[in-house]
Amino acid sequence: MKILVIEDEIGISNFLKQGLEEEGYEVLTALNGQLGIDLALSVEVDLILLDWMLPKVTGIDVCKTIRKTNQEVPILFLTAKDTVQETIEGLKAGANDYIKKPFSFEELLERVKIYFRKNTTIDILTLGNIQINLLKYQVLVDNKEISLTQREFELLTYLIKNKGKVCTRNQIIEDVWNIHFEYDTSVIDVFMNAIRKKLNLTKENDLIKTIRGVGYIANDLN
Repeated sequence: MKILVIEDEIGISNFLKQGLEEEGYEVLTALNGQLGIDLALSVEVDLILLDWMLPKVTGIDVCKTIRKTNQEVPILFLTAKDTVQETIEGLKAGANDYIKKPFSFEELLERVKIYFRKNTTIDILTLGNIQINLLKYQVLVDNKEISLTQREFELLTYLIKNKGKVCTRNQIIEDVWNIHFEYDTSVIDVFMNAIRKKLNLTKENDLIKTIRGVGYIANDLN
C-alpha cells in the first residue's frame, strides 16, 4: 500500500515516513502543497496524510484540487486546528477524517489501517431508484452515474445497508466516521444535504427521512 505524506515540517515528515515504512507501507513525501498536488495527480496512491498549514498551497486547497479528479483516495488531515467550523470546512473540502496534532504514532497507524480494511459484504445495494456498486465505487440513479465524495459514498452506503432501521447520529459518527468520543454530529447534516441534492431526493421521492433529534432512516417507497 502506498501512502503520500504532505507535510512541511521535516521532522514530522521523516517521523511518519520511517514509522509507516517500518509497518510495511511504501511512503512518498511532499514538503509543500504544490508538490503534494503534483504527486497526488501523477502517482497512484492508496491514502494521503495532509497537513492543514502548508506553504505555496494550503491543505484545504490541496484537498479540493485532488478531489476534482480523484474522489476515491482517502484523505486524512493532520491539524492543530480543533474548532467545529474548521472541522466542517475540512470535511466539506473532501477529507475523510482528521487527526489532531500532537498525536501518537499508534493513533495515526490505527486510523490508517481503518481505510485499508477490505469490504467483504455484498457488491450491489439498492434503495428505490438508487443503486450502489461497491466494487466499482459507483452510484447510479435511474441508471445515470452520480459523483459522490468518499465520505458521502460511505454515509449513503451505511444508510442503505441499514435500510428500514433508524440510524442515530451517534451510531453514524461511530460507524462511518469511526469516532468513539464526544463529537459534534452536526457535520452529518452537511453531508446529508449534499447527498440529497446530488440524488435529487425530493419530498415526493423521500427515500431517506430525517428523524428529528435522532438520526436518519432509509426506506424504499411503497
